[in-house]
Amino acid sequence: METFILILCILAAVLVSSFISRFIPRISTPLVQIVLGAVMALLPIFPRMRLDPELFMVLFIAPLLYYEAHTINKVELLKGLRSSLSLAIGLAALTMLMVGVILHAAWPMFPLAAAMALGAALGPTDAVAVSSLGESADLTPDEHSILAGESLFNDATGVIGFQFAILATVTGSFSLPQALGEFFVEFVGGIGFGLIMGFVVNWLFESARRLGWETTTTRILLELFLPFLIYMVGQNILHVSGILAVVSTGLLVRFDHTGVGPNTSKANIVSSSVWKVLSFSLNGAVFVLLGMLLPAAMGTSWRDRRVSNWMLVATITLVCLTVIVLRFIWTASVLIFTKDHETGSRPKITSKLLRSAAVMTFGGPKGTITLSLALTIPYMTDDGSAFPMRSELIFVAAGVIIVTLVLANFALPLLAPSQNSEVPAQQVEKSIKVLRGTVRELSSRITDENRLAIQHVIKQYNHRIAKLKSRIGQYSPKDFQDLQVQTMEWEQDYMEERLSRIEEAQDLLEERLKSKDASIEQAPASAQPATEAEPSTEAETVADRDADAQLIDRRSERGDDQDELLNLRSQEQAARRILSTISGSLFHLDRGGELRWRAYTARRRLRGLLHSQFHRLKHLTQPIDKDRVFVAGRHLQAEMNHFLIEKLYSELGKGRFKTEDLLNTIINHQMIESSAEGKTEYAGMPAVRDQVEEAKREGYAIELGQIQDMVESGEISRTTARKMRRNVYVMQVDADSAL
Repeated sequence: METFILILCILAAVLVSSFISRFIPRISTPLVQIVLGAVMALLPIFPRMRLDPELFMVLFIAPLLYYEAHTINKVELLKGLRSSLSLAIGLAALTMLMVGVILHAAWPMFPLAAAMALGAALGPTDAVAVSSLGESADLTPDEHSILAGESLFNDATGVIGFQFAILATVTGSFSLPQALGEFFVEFVGGIGFGLIMGFVVNWLFESARRLGWETTTTRILLELFLPFLIYMVGQNILHVSGILAVVSTGLLVRFDHTGVGPNTSKANIVSSSVWKVLSFSLNGAVFVLLGMLLPAAMGTSWRDRRVSNWMLVATITLVCLTVIVLRFIWTASVLIFTKDHETGSRPKITSKLLRSAAVMTFGGPKGTITLSLALTIPYMTDDGSAFPMRSELIFVAAGVIIVTLVLANFALPLLAPSQNSEVPAQQVEKSIKVLRGTVRELSSRITDENRLAIQHVIKQYNHRIAKLKSRIGQYSPKDFQDLQVQTMEWEQDYMEERLSRIEEAQDLLEERLKSKDASIEQAPASAQPATEAEPSTEAETVADRDADAQLIDRRSERGDDQDELLNLRSQEQAARRILSTISGSLFHLDRGGELRWRAYTARRRLRGLLHSQFHRLKHLTQPIDKDRVFVAGRHLQAEMNHFLIEKLYSELGKGRFKTEDLLNTIINHQMIESSAEGKTEYAGMPAVRDQVEEAKREGYAIELGQIQDMVESGEISRTTARKMRRNVYVMQVDADSAL
């Protein structure tokens, strides 16, 4: 139960650190987690903890290094592999030697072998810290790949060197040929075992997928189980470097990059999500554990009155200077003697090169592996005496960890300030090009049957393009707002002109009705019926009949005109309502608080209101049925919508508005037009909904084809294409989930 409570406390600290980091972005999350761990260790309410280094390596370091190796950019890693191995082997060995010699020379109380053990523990950089700090600084791809490659391979060098230094201190003897032989076996054997396991794992997963045995659950569980199995078999059974075996397997496995389809895409997405959560949890737990171990590791020596505290501080300062200076000289030499991949020439010593060397110097902080190795220093030697300066060595190791982490936190952002760009602009532009090509191809496939469905899908693509453009500063919501304002102004102008024509037609019709009413009133005087006193002649009877027929015709025409006048008055009322709505929308639009804009819209609203009142006073009529006004409004809106579509099409290519904004607006009005013609919303029509899903699948296939064409033409790299395809797979899974 105590262990379970401790685990819950560590996870709670990791969770709290993620919230605290939002309020203090200048302090990296690892430092926040270390402080939380130290606070937990100092408070009596939290259980005490003792670290088992072997359990720590298999439980935390193995899965983290596997995930780091699997997700690292393999192309960039291969480019900087020579430099990474130089730092991982050469610099680690030099650090072990020079720290031991300098520390022993400054304070002979530190035996040479014990001091070299400290130097070996300080050789490995912390892969977790490198990955975390890289997010707060803008490292170049070469710098990031070299640092990441170093952190993957230098653990084995540090562990093996530390073991031999401790063995020499405990037994009092050391054989260089034996040490080199065992180092070669562990180093090469670990890499070889990892490569073999990489081939086996690829074959196993691909065979299971081909036979239909793979499920998301079994895939995730086997993948999580993999790093623990490889580490334990390599370390405990084959006696090779388990860390290198895990790293080699992670670099080689590729089963998640093979196979195409919704099931594979879904498994990849779930796997990525699980590993991200696990990686964040383990990363945080590593630094919280480090913080919990530091007070106890440093407190014993600090309270020991036999050793001067000033001497301990001076020792930490000397060792830190030795480690940092050696690392700067080595990394600068590596950069100077590394030939450029394109020109094949060595770079000149410039301020940029020295800055890059400084970035890589401070970008290699020490971490939990250093402290876990220091804590494994035995208490006794073979002759029964106490291990010399054990507490002091642990104190110095802990102090160097704190100093290098603090320097990395504050120096890296100054040397390589973050540009806050999640995705390179060039990659975003390539993605936009793919989406535009997909929109063009989908537009060419529009027919009368699938028009509504493809228009809906094109609208979604245009939204994706707008989001991508906003990420690189090429899109502003204000541009779309300007188009909306212009569209409503076009609507207002059209409806005002339409209302003017309606009023003119209404005036003409009323004048005609008045003349017809006058002619009807005069008709009886010229066509009186015959009386009994004066019998009418046959000619008079025919004339009366003609007059009666003409009167009936005039009355019929008058009835038609009255019906037409009623229609015009319905259209007039509907037009005024539409104008009022448009004017209100324009008035309340945010135009940056411009007084001129407010005055302009208010003036147009007032003019329309006065004109409406004058027309009502001029034509006093009975109120018109609301249904009749509604029908007239639907017809007017359809006519106005058709006019707007033609107007928007005419704007394409002029450059006044963004093409994506124009297309989105056109599609919106086309869907409104389809609805006005009697079609319902597509979500309520099973046939149209099926067409939408089919159009989505066509779009994804077109996207994949566009990406493949760009790869074959050399426009994008295979790494970039892999990321772009992954986005398409995510969309495919989303579409299949909707179905």
